[in-house]
Amino acid sequence: MLTTEPSAPSPRAGLLDPIFNDLGITLHADGATLRVWSASASSLELVIFDDTDLDWALDTLPLEPRGDDVWEITTTALRPGVRYAVRANGPYGPGNTFNPQTLLIEPYSKGLVSTGYQDWRSVVVDGEFNWGGVQKPAIPMDRTVIYETHVKGISKRHPDVPPSLHGTYAGLAHPAMIEHYLKLGITSIQLLPVHQFASEPRLLQLGLTNYWGYNSVNFFTPHSAYATQAARSEGPEAVLREFKGMVKLLHEAGLEVILDVVYNHTAEEGIGGPRSSFRGIDNRNYYRQQDEGTYIDVTGCGNSVNTATDAAARLVLDSLRYWAQDVQIDGFRFDLAATLGRDSHHSFTPEHPLLRAIIDDPQLAGVKKIAEPWDVGLGGWQTGNFGEGWLEWNDRYRDRVRNFWLSDVDYARRAASAPVGIGGFATRLAGSSNTFSAERGPLASVNFVTAHDGFTLRDLVSYDVKHNMGNGEQNRDGASTNRSFNHGAEGPTTDEGILATRRKAMRNLLGTLLLSAGVPMLTAGDEFGRTQRGNNNAYCHDSALTWMSWQNSPWQEDLFAHVQRLLAVRAENPALRPVHFARLGELTPSASVMEWFDEGGQTMSSERWTDPSHRTLQYVASSTPESEEFNRILLIVHGNETSIDVTLPLVDDVQGFTSLWSSADDVPLVPGDSYVPGGAVNMPPTSMHLFRAS
Repeated sequence: MLTTEPSAPSPRAGLLDPIFNDLGITLHADGATLRVWSASASSLELVIFDDTDLDWALDTLPLEPRGDDVWEITTTALRPGVRYAVRANGPYGPGNTFNPQTLLIEPYSKGLVSTGYQDWRSVVVDGEFNWGGVQKPAIPMDRTVIYETHVKGISKRHPDVPPSLHGTYAGLAHPAMIEHYLKLGITSIQLLPVHQFASEPRLLQLGLTNYWGYNSVNFFTPHSAYATQAARSEGPEAVLREFKGMVKLLHEAGLEVILDVVYNHTAEEGIGGPRSSFRGIDNRNYYRQQDEGTYIDVTGCGNSVNTATDAAARLVLDSLRYWAQDVQIDGFRFDLAATLGRDSHHSFTPEHPLLRAIIDDPQLAGVKKIAEPWDVGLGGWQTGNFGEGWLEWNDRYRDRVRNFWLSDVDYARRAASAPVGIGGFATRLAGSSNTFSAERGPLASVNFVTAHDGFTLRDLVSYDVKHNMGNGEQNRDGASTNRSFNHGAEGPTTDEGILATRRKAMRNLLGTLLLSAGVPMLTAGDEFGRTQRGNNNAYCHDSALTWMSWQNSPWQEDLFAHVQRLLAVRAENPALRPVHFARLGELTPSASVMEWFDEGGQTMSSERWTDPSHRTLQYVASSTPESEEFNRILLIVHGNETSIDVTLPLVDDVQGFTSLWSSADDVPLVPGDSYVPGGAVNMPPTSMHLFRAS
């Protein structure tokens, strides 16, 4: 009898290895195949449930090992609409927590239903949807303006959205909402998490909820509570259909949809938390751990998904492919993206296989990839360190802009001079070249002044300290350093002088954001001066505190008009949105050549850049266009609380300057006033003025 030596295992191609292909449900004409990955389990079972009684198990079928840690079953019992779960058995001890009785979410589930807190059943969906030929808008990066919002909060109180659609996917894409987005001038709607999520037990005990949604249960299923009651009653297939309908309607209007995705941790929390999916299927390989099984938590949420393992990394990549292809999503903002880039030693590397795969994957070509470039672990702050192809939330920009217009002004009131000059602010205004490489350019920077996390714009100019007592943590939660300034009174006031100064401060912050090189991100509600009454961590409030109000005062409508004007000006002037950094002595296409002048119209000296008493500059940017007409703008920034006469600079080939926008006016000025080079312009205290050069 002939015998053969066992063949050596074939070398793996990491997370792109074909062994990970077709995990989850694959439908056939007469049933489906289910494939589940687990390297630590000794057996897996499929449990089929009654369509209406989710505690009534109709059948239990074993999955067979197919090699390379993949378990599989093909059965006629799996068809669209069927409720199912998996059970896994294996070692119980350090690193693993198998329990053969626990019903688990299959990780690739496209639909879920719940029987109670952290008690879920997967649902087979076929995802049928007629896109009707509607394509992704594919907004160029230099024209992208991101609008960060919450699915429920944006439409919950809108008077022109039918009550049955309030706070839903359908409500977000209602014609009244689309009219607002287009009237405002944004291009891309970035949604806070919409993957199915759950509230933490601690919050539920306090009568609160996880409103923001950064607590994912599953990476493939839309959060069902954001669907209309009609869709929820019909089931997961209808919920997914409503979600796709939202995307289709927004695309028809020329608007992109970007998802805030939470792949860094899950709702299973720390050891002792729910065993709902990963923990029961292969805890050792899905979560970062010490050898003895202690979790390595670099997210602050109890666990960290271990993307150093190929299976976990591939799960993230497959989720992105699903949303980008099947659901036609235009981009992703990766929560705590530094966690995804940690290797087997738990150190961040920009060349992490998952980060590279996300950039290089043909199925994700043209999809916007935005990193929140930090987590809470050792070496977790990585702003500027992601590779080419990545955009990054620029917290350095946020902090410098807040300092310049708020905390520096506060300091100057008490010390007769600001602590620093204007140089650092100018660098941020021009695209943060000290943070992002020349190869990546200014569009690597997602500029923001506020976000969901922190003070709203109005609260930033109205409170010196956070007011988070309603969160149930004795005001310990939320950032304590906000670089905010209340301008003389904490919170609400009737002092007209303080209120006027606050309004101008908001206009200065918005003007800086929307006139800076880079990709601007506006937080929904800031265009109206929305308040959360000083709460800078309102993640746990699903109430009027966090829902957007559409009943606005005249000053709020004026603020909206300023944002409208600024976004129109940005769109009309390519000099404000360079694609590349200009290089000294070279002609760089799609860059903006920048010249800097002081208040006297003279080239800025090195002393003026750093002198805290001279916080006035003139910034001339000239485009080097490839597809648009030549364009040149002049922006004057004045950062002291005294007025000043500014002499306009003499610039080659410039005959005059036409006024476009000023932060000094409550109501946006009518563009058109003309000024000559060498002439004088009065700049009121702490103000900005934009001109087009001709």
